[in-house]
Amino acid sequence: MEEPIINRVNQSGLIQLDLETMRTPGDRIFFDLAPLLFMGLALKEKEYREFLAGHDWSAYQDKFVAIGCTADAIIPTWAYMLAATYLNPVARLAIFGNLADLEKTLYLSKIESIDAAEFQDTRIVIKGCSKESVPTDAYVALMQKLQPVAKSIFFGEPCSTVPLFKKAVQPKNNS
Repeated sequence: MEEPIINRVNQSGLIQLDLETMRTPGDRIFFDLAPLLFMGLALKEKEYREFLAGHDWSAYQDKFVAIGCTADAIIPTWAYMLAATYLNPVARLAIFGNLADLEKTLYLSKIESIDAAEFQDTRIVIKGCSKESVPTDAYVALMQKLQPVAKSIFFGEPCSTVPLFKKAVQPKNNS
């Protein structure tokens, strides 16, 4: 008679968090100011304003947009702000930076919305492998959010984890 297979991971009380499941769905677009530069070096305000006023912004409807410049040029801060004034009414979110910065911003927003109290005195495994790339910033932010409340935190897969944190056991007061 064979012994039944027992899933010890399920019985361990570990809570597994997969950051990949926290990825905000939606299209990401980079709005590059480089093609708008005069001779690839400078932004002419009049031409820039004309471009923005005449541009079809419908391509950014309900999308996440990173505003930046891939050229090695000095772009005044107001230029990014002005682009944002056109993107804000149509895009789900517009940020300054590149697509990696946008992804970080989206993950950090999700992590900030986590109710840490739900993880009070729990044992957590933060899943390490994912199909989609997860910014390292998200892992660090998740540690910052959960470490004050968790009993212990591990990284990896439940069958093979790296211990990261274990709450110190408070001595009992015998008074």
